[in-house]
Amino acid sequence: MSDVLQGEYEPSASRFVREQVELYERTGGREGNTLMDTGMPVVIVTMRGRNSGKVRKIALMRVEHDGAYALVGSQGGTPENPAWVHNLRAAPDEVALQDGPEPFAVRVREVGGEERRVWWDRAVAAYPPYADYQEKTDRVIPVFVAERAD
Repeated sequence: MSDVLQGEYEPSASRFVREQVELYERTGGREGNTLMDTGMPVVIVTMRGRNSGKVRKIALMRVEHDGAYALVGSQGGTPENPAWVHNLRAAPDEVALQDGPEPFAVRVREVGGEERRVWWDRAVAAYPPYADYQEKTDRVIPVFVAERAD
């Protein structure tokens, strides 16, 4: 684990997520860098678990614009937000992102209004199924913007 976010790492309960994160990190992003066989790129997001305090890691679709990244809490359009959304809300300044060989510290903020619309459009352009996911659920899918921490 990098020095960007310290603490005990608790791998995902999902075997697929665990294995993808490990492969991505072990190869510096050369492998495990797409969503299954779609060829669509992902990034690794590291955060602090809101209840456990442990370091958690997930792969999310890569939605990048001018060095900032959108983190979209779609969970395939299910009625509930993914657990990681609550982690980011609880500790937005304890987050790292890896898009290539090395992770870097980011600060995240949830966006709304016109800013959310702009980032949502970017997200759908990068990963068109997001539009279908929003149609499937009554909740507004949360969008966070991650920017390098200074």
